[in-house]
Amino acid sequence: MIKLKHVDKYYGNFHVLKDISLEVNKGEFISIVGRSGSGKSTLLNIIGGMDKAEKGKIIVNDEDISLYSDDELTLYRRRKIGFIFQFFNLLPNISVFENISMPLILNNAMDEEKVKYLINLVGLEDKESSFPFQLSGGEQQRVAIARALVHSPEIILADEPTGSLDSETGKLIMELICRLIKEFQKTVIIVTHENYIAQYADRIITIKDGVVYK
Repeated sequence: MIKLKHVDKYYGNFHVLKDISLEVNKGEFISIVGRSGSGKSTLLNIIGGMDKAEKGKIIVNDEDISLYSDDELTLYRRRKIGFIFQFFNLLPNISVFENISMPLILNNAMDEEKVKYLINLVGLEDKESSFPFQLSGGEQQRVAIARALVHSPEIILADEPTGSLDSETGKLIMELICRLIKEFQKTVIIVTHENYIAQYADRIITIKDGVVYK
C-alpha cells in the first residue's frame, strides 16, 4: 500500500533521511523507533504529505505522491490520512464535538451521527460539549483519535501519540488505538521512542541517523 523508494531528505546541509526504501502492506500496523533527531518524524511527515523529499518516490496506492502539487497534497491529507499528534493539536476554542467534526467539514461531508458514534466509541459520551482545556491529557488524545478516524481515512499516522501522557494512560490509549484500528481495518504507522509502545505493532522498524534498519 505504501512504498518508499530511495528517499532522501535534507534540511539545509543536514542529511536527515538517507536512501530510505520501505514497504507497508495494507492493514499493517508498524512502529518506527529511534532516538530524537534520528529522522523518524520526518519520515512520517513525508508519508503524510506534510513534507517533501528531495529525492526518491513515495507511492501510496500506486500513486507517486512525490509528484503531487501542493493542492493535491492538501486533498491527499484531508481524504486519505488521519493524524494523531503528541500534543493533540486540538482547536482550543471549540468543543469536543466540533473538534472531531473538523475533517468532515473540510471535506464537505458533515455527518453528525458518525461524530456521535465515534465520541461514544472512545468513551467521551458525556464530554461532547466540553472544551479541550476541561479535559485530561488522555481524554484529549481520545478526541484526537476520534478526529483521525471520522473521515474514514485509509492510513493513520501517529507521531509519539503517548509522549505527553503518563505510562498508565499511554497503555490505555494504545489499547484503544489497537482496538479501533482492528475494528476499522486501517493501515497504521506509529513513531515512538518508547519500546513498550512499539511492541503493540505487527512490525518494528528502527531508524538511526537517517538510515532504516528493518
